[in-house]
Formats: sequence, structure tokens, C-alpha cells
Amino acid sequence: MATQDPVNTTSPSFIKNRRSSLIAAIFLMATSAIGPGFITQTATFTATMGAAFAFGILASIVIDFVVQQSIWRVITVTNMRASDIANKAIPGSGYLLAVLVIFGGLVFNVGNIAGAGLGLNAMVGLDPKWGGVLSALLAIYIFSSRKASHFIDRMIIVLGIVMILLTLFVMFASNPPIGEALKQTVLPNTINFATITTIVGGTVGGYICYAGAHRLLDKGTTGIENIDAVSSAATKGILVVGLMRYILFLAILGVVASGVTLDISSHAANPASQAFQHAAGLTGLRIFGLILWAAALTSVIGAAYTSMSFITVFKKGITERQRNIATIIFIAISLAIYMVMGTAPAALLVFAGGFNGLILPIGMTLFIFVAWRRQDLMNGYKYPMWLQWSAILVCALTWYMGIMSVGAIFNYLNIA
Repeated sequence: MATQDPVNTTSPSFIKNRRSSLIAAIFLMATSAIGPGFITQTATFTATMGAAFAFGILASIVIDFVVQQSIWRVITVTNMRASDIANKAIPGSGYLLAVLVIFGGLVFNVGNIAGAGLGLNAMVGLDPKWGGVLSALLAIYIFSSRKASHFIDRMIIVLGIVMILLTLFVMFASNPPIGEALKQTVLPNTINFATITTIVGGTVGGYICYAGAHRLLDKGTTGIENIDAVSSAATKGILVVGLMRYILFLAILGVVASGVTLDISSHAANPASQAFQHAAGLTGLRIFGLILWAAALTSVIGAAYTSMSFITVFKKGITERQRNIATIIFIAISLAIYMVMGTAPAALLVFAGGFNGLILPIGMTLFIFVAWRRQDLMNGYKYPMWLQWSAILVCALTWYMGIMSVGAIFNYLNIA
């Protein structure tokens, strides 16, 4: 937590520490969003919608921007975790938010472990179940390390850059119809609310929208003196995610536009893997495996870290070591659920994004209430009116899309 003493915001040490904190937050948010669900959702929807999916990406970026700006600013100014803010605003609501985020993070993490298994399968041919087990054990080992915090920051930055560069290579190899994609970005042939809800959920839904802000809180980068830098970091995080999704979309669109039909319905379906293999042969398959595994591992870490940052609302004064132990248990539970589930990994990954998209409007509603009606919690910060009204509009839109698409989202698991 930040202290209340005056801070010299121009000192070299302050600027250096803040920069490292912001970079860590940007990449934690981005790599949490760029998970196996993100990759599988993008491949599935590109295969079913073609170039029209570009509009869904644009819509998700706009929604993501408003959501992240709203949540990061409120957490930074109040110097409190999301669940504590909610409890201050409406007593008891923080416990509800914590339960929903932790459960949503658990659903997502089962999908993340499934994605790690798919990644190792594509990279080295390992059985997906064993690949998931080994990846989960690696994540547990990382959190058991005494230097877990520093190692996580560095690892997610390196793996995040590697994912973007490798996907860019495959995009050029697939030779996508860029002109048609740009046209459909603003003038789509069709609009699918379930698709937008799912990719928004996979980008800022559930735990993801709190990942970067809670990381900044843990590093002490809070208070009004940091608001401009935090706002800029939130924007950069969204741009990183949006760029990655659009590059991935173009890479897969190039394959789909060439006449290749991707399998998205069978139990063993792995549409992104098929697309990468068609674009660049065996090399493309191995690259996909590395990208998916890196995305999965960083997302397992991001989901577990952020979900467990919400347990502080149930136990005040919890130490970092105790939180790391809780995080290890969280990953172990996710792994156990994955091992006994029979749902196809690809279907589970798409469902996870949709489910977290359904959680998003609940948290947004609470944060809008704090920004608008609880100025006593904002420490003198005047919330921008443009962001306030944008947040209200986006919140209403996410409620509408969630209600309209709940059946379709649960159909991804064939249980609705």
C-alpha cells in the first residue's frame, strides 16, 4: 500500500520504480487476457464469421478501453482492492464480487490448464492431459519460489513479446485479405452479440480487468499523483491486447479465406493449431504450440494471482506468503477439475470467456456507483465526465449483451 507521506514524483528513483511497476501491470493484464481462451476464441469465431469478426474485435477494444480506464482509475485513487471498494460503497457487495471473480477465475484457469496441454501437444506431441499437469506444476513451482514476484514480472514480459512476434510471422505467411478485413472492421456483414460478449469476457471479463490494477496496488503505485501514468498504462495494455488479437485474426483469416475448412466442432478440435499448420506447415504447428503454451502458462499465473488477491476481503492482514500458498491451492484445484472433466478443451476455453463476460457488468456497475456517488472514497479526485458517461453506456451494453447471449454461451458446453 502507498504511504500518506508526501512523494517526490520527480526523483529518478520514483520514476524508475513507477515505470517498472507500470510495465509489469501492463504485461500482467495483457498476458492474462492473451491466454489460450483468447487464441481459441479468435480462431473459432474467425472460422465461423470470416472477415466480419473484425467488427467484434473493434467493439471489444472500445469496450475494453472504457472498462480498464474506469477500474484502474478508481483502484488507484482509492488505494483499495476492488472487493474492499465494493464493500465500502454497498456493504456486502464486495463479498459477492469476490466470490464471482474467484469462481470465474477458476473456470478460466481450468481452461488455461487445458490450453497449456493443447500447446505442449502441438509443440512436442505430448498428451494434452499430461501437458496440462506439467504446466500446472510449473506454475505451482513458480509461486513457491521466494522470488516469485520478480520472476513473474520478468517472465510475463518476455513471453508476451515472444507471442506477438511469432504470431506476426505466421500472419505474413498466411497472406490474409487485409483490405476486406479493414472494410468489415467498420462495415460488417453480420453482428453477433454472443461473440462480442465472449471476447470481451476473455479480454477484460472476470478477474482480468482487475489484474493490472491489483498488481500496481501491490507495488505501491497508487494515489492521485500516479493517475496520469496509470491511465496511460491502462491504454497501452488494451492496445497490446487489441494488436495481438487483430494480428492473430489476420493470421487465421488468411487460412480461412484460402478455402481451408477448420474443424471447430469435434471433441479433439483445435482450430488455431490447424490454421497455423496450414499457414506454415510443421513449423507453423510448432510455433502455435509455443505461443499457446506461453499464453496458457502466463494466464494460469495471472488468473491465480488476481483471483487470490480477492481473498483479502475475507481475511484482513493476510501476508504475501499466505497468499502465495492460497494461489498454489487454487492452481491445484483447477488442475484437479481439469483432470476429471470430459468437456473438449476448445469448447471449455470459449465458454470460460463467455462466463467471465457475464460477470463483467456486475463489477462495472459497482465501480460506476463509486465514481459517481461516493466522492468520499475518491480522495478529492474528480472523475472525468466523458469517462463516466462512457462507462454507463458500456455497462448498459454489457448487461444487454450478457442477457441476450447467456443461452448461447452455455451452449458452448452443450448444457443449456
